[in-house]
Amino acid sequence: MGFAVVDVNMRGTGCSGGAYDFFEQLQNLDGYDVIETIAHQPWVLGHKVGMLGISYGGISQLFTAQLRPPDLAAIAPLSVIDATATTLYPGGVLNTGFAVAWAKERQQNAETAGPGRGQAWAYERVQGGDQTCAANQALHGEAADLMAKIQANSTYNPPVADPLDPVTFVHKIEVPTFMACQWQDEQTGGHCADLAQHFTGTSRKWFTFTNGAHIDSLVPATFNRLYDFLELYVAHQAPIVNQAVPRAAAPVIYQSAMGLPQGDLITLPPDPIQLQPTYESALSAFEALPQIRVLFDNGAGSAPTAATTPGDPYPGFEQSFSKFPVPGTKARAWYFGPSGTLTEKQPSAEGVDSYTSDASAVPLSDYGANTGGGGLWGNASQWQYNWVQPPAGSAVSYVSAPLTSDSTAIGAGAVHLWVKSSTPDVDLQATVSEVRPDGNETFVQNGWIRASERKLATTSNNMLKQSPTLLQPIPTLLTSDVEPMPADQFVPVVVPLYFQGHAYRSGSRIRVTIAAPNGTQPVWSFAQTQPASATATESVAFSSSMPSSLILPVVPGVSVPSGLPACT
Repeated sequence: MGFAVVDVNMRGTGCSGGAYDFFEQLQNLDGYDVIETIAHQPWVLGHKVGMLGISYGGISQLFTAQLRPPDLAAIAPLSVIDATATTLYPGGVLNTGFAVAWAKERQQNAETAGPGRGQAWAYERVQGGDQTCAANQALHGEAADLMAKIQANSTYNPPVADPLDPVTFVHKIEVPTFMACQWQDEQTGGHCADLAQHFTGTSRKWFTFTNGAHIDSLVPATFNRLYDFLELYVAHQAPIVNQAVPRAAAPVIYQSAMGLPQGDLITLPPDPIQLQPTYESALSAFEALPQIRVLFDNGAGSAPTAATTPGDPYPGFEQSFSKFPVPGTKARAWYFGPSGTLTEKQPSAEGVDSYTSDASAVPLSDYGANTGGGGLWGNASQWQYNWVQPPAGSAVSYVSAPLTSDSTAIGAGAVHLWVKSSTPDVDLQATVSEVRPDGNETFVQNGWIRASERKLATTSNNMLKQSPTLLQPIPTLLTSDVEPMPADQFVPVVVPLYFQGHAYRSGSRIRVTIAAPNGTQPVWSFAQTQPASATATESVAFSSSMPSSLILPVVPGVSVPSGLPACT
């Protein structure tokens, strides 16, 4: 893109000094100092710098930008979190699949570099005579015990959690911001969209959300807008000046970033901002863009200039909105009924469905073999997802009648249950999927709750620092609110869903499945569930007095363009 890039090791890692802890205050201050140090170099245009990065490299931008370094020009965080708990403890259930594995890996990386420990590349530097790197290992042994911190904070502890949760401080960010996240992000999770409503410190903010995995914050449609943003707010030049270079490099970029073969010829779609002849006209056009952009059916669209291979990173269609949650969103309910039905009217009949809660009934995750040998963090195009419905007896499932028109959901939503448990505690996983007329079924989203932590917040004094709504109920997750499930009694338990942007097509049916956690996420999994063994019988009731239901955030007027194929 024509930018000079400075890549920085976090405190206590690699060849940096200090001791590592995740998202600590010293990292924030380090970020401030790095920005100001770079900005004052003679080769820096206007002595202003921007920030760019994905995952931890995106999240750390939020922590730095809240301190308002005077020479920070703009930030572009990709694939980030809104709060630590929404990745680490979804609904109060420990995410041992990704979050714990990530913490263990960071713990190992933060060790003093040496034979078989720390980061191998840093040890090679030391062995090669890098005295600075060697000296900076001195405090690495003082790294925080991340596993102990995780176990000590299984419930919401505001003094510990709030400083780590971007929802509590992104309102302090004043610089232009470009953010992109995915609803099914297999690493950070699908809760990032929550940040949009908290970014009140700047009017120059743009958010792109799509279905897809962690790396999909770099799909061509998003990459175009990211490029425009950096050109306008960091380089201060019209994007047309340099746009030929990233366009020509696109096949190589996507081979490197996503593992897509160059034969796919992944190209960048036409971009109206890059056609503007002057900086002023390009800036004006960009700032006229709505703040919220949703890309639907990523993977099912067509390439702009070449044949498309199924799964190539193009959206089927897109819609833009003025803010998030999307204005006009309606809570649409489907009620559980007899024989596994899901209806838009409360059932007149009364009934109870039961299942055995068994977290081992399905594989921990639906992540299969990686044919390219890339391992857990291998190329996206080589992942194999093996999502299946739970076996009989280990879940209850309810399916709607075929939809008579497209129903597009953008936002969170929830599953409201009336549950009776044979054990004092149980973990519940709700899965929403779309059953197509041809029988194919598409996973849309999950939600989780530990039943003993079912109490819901009633004010904005909660983990997410926002007022709970019907479409986004928020568990308190406070130790003081933990309450065992009563014996022989149905009680209301709400399972908050993670965010989605999905068009349920006319003719399709909507399914909601209630089971023990596991089996639906490519990397996330739960190995410390309640109950610990398959001994609990869970009963779900439905009646006019106990209306178990699925509630989705439906946006009227958003329909699938005629003739567009479904994403499979």
